[in-house]
Amino acid sequence: MNPSLKNTALFSVLGVLILGTGIVQGWNTALLIVNMGLISAIMALGVNLQWGFAGLFNIGVMGFVALGGLATVLISMPPVGEAWAAGGLQVILGLIAGAATIAAAIFAQKRFAGRIRTFVTLGVLIAGFFIYRAVFDAGVDAVEAVNPAATGYLGGLGLPVLLAWPVGGLLAAGAAWIIGKTALGLRSDYLAIATLGIAEIIIAVLKNEDWLARGVKNVIGLPRPVAYEVDLQNDPGFVERAASLGLDPVTASTLYTKIGYGVLFLIVLLILLWLAQKALNSPWGRMMRAIRDNEVAAEAMGKDVTARHLQIFILGSAICGIAGAMMTTLDGQLTPGTYQPLRFTFLVWVMVIVGGSGNNFGAVLGGMLIWWLWVMVEPLGLGLMNILASGLPEGSSLRDTLIDGAAHMRLLTMGLILLLVLRFSPRGLIPER
Repeated sequence: MNPSLKNTALFSVLGVLILGTGIVQGWNTALLIVNMGLISAIMALGVNLQWGFAGLFNIGVMGFVALGGLATVLISMPPVGEAWAAGGLQVILGLIAGAATIAAAIFAQKRFAGRIRTFVTLGVLIAGFFIYRAVFDAGVDAVEAVNPAATGYLGGLGLPVLLAWPVGGLLAAGAAWIIGKTALGLRSDYLAIATLGIAEIIIAVLKNEDWLARGVKNVIGLPRPVAYEVDLQNDPGFVERAASLGLDPVTASTLYTKIGYGVLFLIVLLILLWLAQKALNSPWGRMMRAIRDNEVAAEAMGKDVTARHLQIFILGSAICGIAGAMMTTLDGQLTPGTYQPLRFTFLVWVMVIVGGSGNNFGAVLGGMLIWWLWVMVEPLGLGLMNILASGLPEGSSLRDTLIDGAAHMRLLTMGLILLLVLRFSPRGLIPER
């Protein structure tokens, strides 16, 4: 089959699945799947840059997505004045003392030699650690004591929430630079272990540092870039337009809000997809694929492999950070406990592999298709199990086993699809050209 025709057919099938979901289960469900599918496609696009372009095995996607979510809180939430007055300055000074300690230790490593370097570095680190803890801990205790049921953290800058999306990318990019400077020299399997461990550290910090984003108490009520449903329902003009379409105000306001989110997410996805395609077809993109295919040959041709790996590691992580900020904005809350490797690492990798590693359009298709399956497989599986068990008597152990097994249909389906794709289309549904 002609590749263009095949790709059109694949996206058409995806469109039919979403339309069918809207007709059968309601357009609210279909639009929610579309919105999360667009965000998942952006995550897959970021991972595809790292793996498909450069062969970097990053399984710390979860950490960069979480940093994007943190950026939403730091940018959009209003500052907590009482917390800043109680210990905000101390917290900042403690962080500065910690950064100064690291900088001084690096300077000592470069300035001195032999045993003197070892003693000076240890002295700087020990002294700096105690100074940092003394200042920082006192400030944290004061901040977290301020109305911990509702606040207990410093808050954010109170800026428009849309600014948090690029800031989420910058925050993830900064973390990727730090990680890349230390871990990109590792072999692929060790790099994977390192990135997973660092992602877990990031999640642990979010869960335990209440002064930063309330930890596991969660931050709720994040500002939104679209109108609130209750405001639309109280708008006589909107109610009149909804009635002219045969919709009640509640349903119309929900659909309007979800469509607004979908338009914003689609714009971001199209911009990132366009930039990724321009990068792929540029001399830089061809160089990255040459490095991916044979690092030794590329290095022999004068290419700085480590620097190029760092570049694309930062770019891919920044895209994942943008997606994380978008997802937290859609949810309206930051819940660090929900960041799990199954959802934010394994599933994203399945999207890239199924869609087609090295192909940006494949990553988009895989992101939306796998997300549709992730949401719909369980209710479809329950319906299938009920049909299979319909002829069995009530209380039958086989009947109960079949119905209870529907809860595990997601993982079974993901594994089955992955096996089928790797067997019959090992380069993905839309392979790299």
